[in-house]
Amino acid sequence: MSHPALTTAEPAIDPTFENVWDEIVWRGLVHVSTDQEALRALLAGDPITYYCGFDPTAPSLHLGNLVQLLTLRRLQLAGHKPLGLVGGSTGLVGDPGGRDAERVLNPVETVEEWVGKLRAQVERFLSFEGDNAARIVNNLDWTAPLSAIDFLRGIGKHFRVGTMIKKDAVAARLNSEAGISYTEFSYQILQGLDYLELHRRYGCVLQTGGSDQWGNLTSGTDLIHRVEGVSVHAIGTPLITNSDGTKFGKSAGNAIWLDPEMCSPYRMYQFWLNTDDADVVTRLKVFTFLTRAEIEEYAALVASEPFRRAAQKRLALEVVATVHGIDAAAAVIAASDALFGQGDLTSLDAATLRTALEELPNATVAAGSPVVEALVATGLVSSISEARRAIAQGGVSLDGERIEDEAATVQGTLPGGVSVLRRGKKTLAGVFIG
Repeated sequence: MSHPALTTAEPAIDPTFENVWDEIVWRGLVHVSTDQEALRALLAGDPITYYCGFDPTAPSLHLGNLVQLLTLRRLQLAGHKPLGLVGGSTGLVGDPGGRDAERVLNPVETVEEWVGKLRAQVERFLSFEGDNAARIVNNLDWTAPLSAIDFLRGIGKHFRVGTMIKKDAVAARLNSEAGISYTEFSYQILQGLDYLELHRRYGCVLQTGGSDQWGNLTSGTDLIHRVEGVSVHAIGTPLITNSDGTKFGKSAGNAIWLDPEMCSPYRMYQFWLNTDDADVVTRLKVFTFLTRAEIEEYAALVASEPFRRAAQKRLALEVVATVHGIDAAAAVIAASDALFGQGDLTSLDAATLRTALEELPNATVAAGSPVVEALVATGLVSSISEARRAIAQGGVSLDGERIEDEAATVQGTLPGGVSVLRRGKKTLAGVFIG
């Protein structure tokens, strides 16, 4: 399986677009927004300050958040000034959106730890140099000093309960068996307060977020209009789904996290490599900095030579390099090639090889264990007799070498003390020595 050369698209605004607004519309990043003509004019003018918030409800961001991170970066590349907000206070409360029941509130100490982790992740995607240097903010800084009375008198009085209960996320919960607590009901007020505070402190006039957050986004625009008498803006990006309508990238217990300790670069690479032909061009638009011309070339290849999977390979390279760096991308591509017979297994980075094997069927065996037993342990065959037949038929290899003797043993000779078993051309398993 050949891969594109290990060069990636430098983050940049596509010069074929007159305005970054036109580019993000072409990339399909605007599902809902405030006045589009006003936004287009705003983004074509002098640099503005804009923000997106990320709540520490887990120790890592995931692919859904990556849409926002790359949107932040695109607008910064166009000369605008990003604020990356990590929700030290909103993370303590919980957003009611997208769930049928109350979120379990995490301990304060846990949220504080996750704030630090998310802040480091957000920082990787932004530039902190130049006239439009990014700034990271924490909403706990302005909510913690507020007393309950100050909050109710200064902020709460500007919200109308009739409007609040019509928000999609709130309405859905009100109609569910679980209902909604006052805590989560108040989340939209806190997010509105964030926008107001950032408008006052930094002149922020645009917030981006997922379209499922639209009710929370407009709570801020409405609050600023009511309190300050000015109009500010919001953009809701589409929720990314697969062409069959299924949820993208965060299936139960199997989310594609940005933290390499929670989701290895190899696993992330394979995830993108397996993108359906019907989805890959849309993914290239949203998740890469390839130009319109380059993406159109890949769209043509998907139509004319889908078996080459050129678009999927470029997508996987670009995203892994963006999230984890070009060296990590090179390592996982080398591992992928070697595992599927197009590279040298002995030359692989030990850590990358181990994480790759963890994604395959695998087993831990003692050094010197017979290959026939390892075949059964990894599930490549169902019995010792089947393992012997597979070896006799020439259908088994260990660490890239065909096994001809059923008495052969596994020694873990590859980097990191592991081995790779193969049955047939494409059925692989990892063997760890323990």
